[in-house]
Amino acid sequence: MLDARPPRAAWLVYAAALAAYFVAIVNRTVLGVAGVEAIERFDLQATGLAVVSVTQVAAYAGLQVPAGRLLDRFGARTVMTAGLVVMALGQVLLGVTHSMTVAVLARVLIGAGDAPIFIGANRLIALWFPPRQAPVLVQVTGLVGQAGQLATAIPVAALLHAAGWTITFSVIAAFGVAVAVAAGFGLRAPVVDDAPVERESMWAAVRGTTGTAGARLGFWVHFVTLFPVNTLALVWAVPFFITAQDKSPREASALLTCLTVSAMAGGPIIGWLTGRHPLRRSWLALGSAGLSFAAFAVLLVFDTPRPMWQLVVFMVAVGLGGPASAVGFDFARTFSLRHRLGTASGFVNVGGFGATIVAVLMVGAVLQLTSPAGATVYTLDEYRVAFGSLLILWVIGTVGVLASRARTREDMAREGVVVPPLREVMRRRRR
Repeated sequence: MLDARPPRAAWLVYAAALAAYFVAIVNRTVLGVAGVEAIERFDLQATGLAVVSVTQVAAYAGLQVPAGRLLDRFGARTVMTAGLVVMALGQVLLGVTHSMTVAVLARVLIGAGDAPIFIGANRLIALWFPPRQAPVLVQVTGLVGQAGQLATAIPVAALLHAAGWTITFSVIAAFGVAVAVAAGFGLRAPVVDDAPVERESMWAAVRGTTGTAGARLGFWVHFVTLFPVNTLALVWAVPFFITAQDKSPREASALLTCLTVSAMAGGPIIGWLTGRHPLRRSWLALGSAGLSFAAFAVLLVFDTPRPMWQLVVFMVAVGLGGPASAVGFDFARTFSLRHRLGTASGFVNVGGFGATIVAVLMVGAVLQLTSPAGATVYTLDEYRVAFGSLLILWVIGTVGVLASRARTREDMAREGVVVPPLREVMRRRRR
């Protein structure tokens, strides 16, 4: 059991994990500001751009559970450092190629390298820091990741427009290798974690994790909160604002920055609330999902381009889904065994990024179906239909949260922890 105050080494390890995650987010989101250039470079339509983007997300999501198991087996230093190097190789390939096939391969490498980074950072937090501190640190990790997205939206976008495609992706690759070297020295598990544990197969770990109602609740929380913000940040925000909302590239980058700033501002608050009210964590997720849905609904009611202030409000509302999705990892930490922390975090992460894959492809497919044959620029009405199709995922995710929450509370009640209905709590407070 860790002391109430983490050792100084914990903060050094955490700093190395933060640097790795910062680089991973830059690698993950760079195509979001290069969507228009990618369409021209690879001669893509909406579905083609979605495929290139989703390839990376699919590799990332598909490898979450194996990556989590590798982290449990071999530790963060080996697995996370290797991931940073693989991402750098993917960026080099993407920077030099004009081939769609090679671009897809590069995106697979980027997704594979990215797979262990965030869940590895979460695992280190759970191993090094006290439980009450963990939710806040997970949110701080997300905040640093959002800073990586901010770096993508401003300096990386500026470098792309000033120096071109190849130089930009080469610089990102070089930065990733440098951080990989530093992370190799900084990442390590606490001594208490070096004790031998009972080994189990990956499938046994997966069955044990997915059979836990609390881990499934984390999966659905991540699912319903993350896909709206990812759909915008990874692919569709910049093309939507430029071609359908009549905004300049600079204005589109500013709006993408609002998404990031919103997540950065909301993260510490959500982390504090998660630690302060652990029995009400699911309401944070449901509230964020409802806010994102309302923001999309209000925006799509109008059939004319919106003023800048309204688009800013839209991006701020949707951006809160990023830190809200991290509540899912807190469920994984709470309800999973210590030697399955990586596997559980990977399982939760599949939720949001699996939903992201479906959402990005759905938007691309609907855009292409509703537009003239061969079109590469899409109208506001076509985007309204495409974004409207995301209602399906909101419904599925909300039902999943409610059903798994009920099962989780049944399990908690059998262990003597009864969660009173929210209306009863509010009645007591009024009295």
